[in-house]
Amino acid sequence: MEAVKENISSHKYFFLDGFSELGELRPFLFIPFSFMFVVSLFANSLLVYVIVSQRSLHSPMYILIASMACIDLSLPVFFVPHMLLSFLFDWRGISLIGCLVQMYFIHLLGAFQSTLLLWMALDRYFAICTPLHYQEQMALARFLKFVIPFSIRNMFAVLVVVSLAGKLPFCLRNVINHCFCEHMALVELACGSTTINSLVGLISVFSVPVTDFFLITASYTVIFSSVLSSGKSSAKALHTCVTHIVVMTVSLTIILTAFLSYRIRNGLPAAIRIFFSILYLFFPSCFNPIIYGIRTKEIRQIFFFRLQVPDKNPSGPRSQK
Repeated sequence: MEAVKENISSHKYFFLDGFSELGELRPFLFIPFSFMFVVSLFANSLLVYVIVSQRSLHSPMYILIASMACIDLSLPVFFVPHMLLSFLFDWRGISLIGCLVQMYFIHLLGAFQSTLLLWMALDRYFAICTPLHYQEQMALARFLKFVIPFSIRNMFAVLVVVSLAGKLPFCLRNVINHCFCEHMALVELACGSTTINSLVGLISVFSVPVTDFFLITASYTVIFSSVLSSGKSSAKALHTCVTHIVVMTVSLTIILTAFLSYRIRNGLPAAIRIFFSILYLFFPSCFNPIIYGIRTKEIRQIFFFRLQVPDKNPSGPRSQK
């Protein structure tokens, strides 16, 4: 499908052309991605429902898990439906305003994915290292001092990146070689220097997910030291910490690969670059419900209990009447 060339100074309408190298095989991408989308919506919705409906799970740790599920539920909605329509019906068009709005929410929710892992690390730090003061430290008024600064950081960093991209003149071409409005995929279409955009985008990566990763690592290092020095039973604590670190390490590796591939011209095929961009946004939405839901003992017990026992049975974890 060819984009219509407009005789104007700056394009206001674009065409998302990701995976065009596949040719006639491109529509078949609808099958795996639509399956993953349905799995993501169902799994995260179910996880939120279980936590909200079960009063025994209304504690800080599970509230953070529910918040993670809400982020994972919302993020794919901003780009997957349009991507699926593009695969199936070749609907590739998007306005500049729509592109910038999509870019803002994709990168904002993506930033909160790593920040929520940081808040979960703080929760584990208070629970394991200062158990007598856990409820006091995790009280809403106290915990907001961790929530508000990081939330402002995320919103400000993403707003600056998107605002700078929106000010660029796009007078070369209007075909974005991506399946959604990724920052550098749009910026590389601009005429003129984009050094500031590239630099600010790189700074935002290192100020959000990379910074979160080092803070998470520092928190779990302290937790490891505390558990090992105290001689307490450490299996559950170490299992939780290692799981979080592995998830964050894999996520950060994919993020850096996706972001740096636009800045370091190393001959990486466009399809691989696009795949990594989708991977760091979409895959956590599918697998986080397993990592933080099914693998969490209390949530797993309640979930399987409800599958086996009708709600009317008063002997369950929570009577519905």
